[in-house]
Amino acid sequence: MKKNCFIIIFLTAGILQSALAQAPNDATTIQRIRNEGLNNSKVMENAFYITDVAGPRLTNSPGLKRAQEWAVNTFKSWGLQNVNLESWGTFGRGWEVQKYYAAVTAPYYYSIIGSPKAWTPGTNGLIKSEVILLKIDSVSDLAKYKGKLKGKIVILDNPAPVETTFKADGVRYTDEQLLQLATPTQPPVTRTTSAVNPQESINRYKQLLELRSSISEFFIAERTALILSRTRGTHGTFFTSNGASYAADAKPVTPEIEVSTEDYLRLLRLVKSGTKVLLEAEIKTSFQDKDLAGYNVIAEIPGTDPILKEEVVMLGAHYDSWHSATGATDNAAGSAVMIEVMRIIKTLDLKPKRTIRIALWDGEEQGLFGSRGYAASHFGNRKTLVMNTAQGKISSYYNLDNGTGKIRGIYLQGNEGVRNIFTEWLEPFKDLGAATITSRNTGGTDHLSFDELGIPGFQFIQDGIEYGSRTHHSNQDTFDRLIAEDLKQAATIIAAFVFNTAQLDHKLPRKELPVIKTVN
Repeated sequence: MKKNCFIIIFLTAGILQSALAQAPNDATTIQRIRNEGLNNSKVMENAFYITDVAGPRLTNSPGLKRAQEWAVNTFKSWGLQNVNLESWGTFGRGWEVQKYYAAVTAPYYYSIIGSPKAWTPGTNGLIKSEVILLKIDSVSDLAKYKGKLKGKIVILDNPAPVETTFKADGVRYTDEQLLQLATPTQPPVTRTTSAVNPQESINRYKQLLELRSSISEFFIAERTALILSRTRGTHGTFFTSNGASYAADAKPVTPEIEVSTEDYLRLLRLVKSGTKVLLEAEIKTSFQDKDLAGYNVIAEIPGTDPILKEEVVMLGAHYDSWHSATGATDNAAGSAVMIEVMRIIKTLDLKPKRTIRIALWDGEEQGLFGSRGYAASHFGNRKTLVMNTAQGKISSYYNLDNGTGKIRGIYLQGNEGVRNIFTEWLEPFKDLGAATITSRNTGGTDHLSFDELGIPGFQFIQDGIEYGSRTHHSNQDTFDRLIAEDLKQAATIIAAFVFNTAQLDHKLPRKELPVIKTVN
């Protein structure tokens, strides 16, 4: 059957704003939400199961699957509807660490702080070797190591020193910073000349990738036993980086340990001094390749209005994490909060007019895979701007993904049409520190998957706490880094925003976009 199609031209946000009736100021409902969210919270219980019980949640890993199963069972036990694991597409192999041990045994014994790099293989038992220093600046340097690396543990020459910082790890926004954040920014100045040739940068990047590929192939051919690589971080904290390929047909790679900066530099100094350094290590990892699909957790509180129940208010957070810790601030915090939002609304039996739908996204860390796959399936194509009719039936999407810090306001993503609405909705929470509204956008996370399709998508402003300095993608990202009172505050505010959106007479205003085609 030939599909009917039609053209929709979005009105400007200003016109929509003037026509939009705001939600009634239901002080009684807001007070009930505050009481439930602040005094009867289950957010830390959610976080405990997501982190300590499920463990690390690398995309398609057993840990993520444990967390997904817990969320599905929890939502069902609360009476939520349409609870399911929905595939967003093909991802690749799952992976997890089953055993890790590394220690220097000579000139004296000490254990190494580090972690196997994601998606690298195990060592096939305990290996013992002298640590061999390699200095490789170009492909031609590989020749001097040919025939010398079989069964060896190697370290690359990366001697950049540790720089002492005098800034506190944990921070909150000051009043001055929030005022600056709320101040409109000037358009960037157009530069007519640049000291850096873009093509030169592209060429250097390609050369670097080619060198890394050549080094990897060389280590496999030489049957090198283990690579020790340096990672960012100090004071025993290390930050994981992009791992090996998770593709089903990925080329073999050598086992690799990302080593903390201090341990790495000590090894480097010893080896460069001529001291014989012996190291032993054992890594056991497993790959899951029976099911290469990725999955999002979806659940709903159905709308009650005969007409508006067909429209949707969405909220979500990414559920996946890195593997060197349990992904507490990134992003069990956001996930636990959004799960708590659903509990608050369901427990209070608020009966929203529109359907409220939560999504716990998969594959965010590899490129917003879960949310973009979902948006493409349900709403439209971000490249062609050909939309499904469902794109016109979603009012908004709310996201949380900036750590454990409490909410201080919201990023408008340039959607000035919602400023007055959000100002009113934040008013009851000024005493909790949330009052800032900025037209700016925060960094790349799952709200972008909606915004790029013309759907109002928002990320909340959060206090940074230790997110950038200590926990984001690090071995310190554990349950103990979560601040309970901050997460309670966040869940309470988002519950109010979600419910208010569900009760509006009209959908939230949308930004002006080019003409887009919509198909049934």
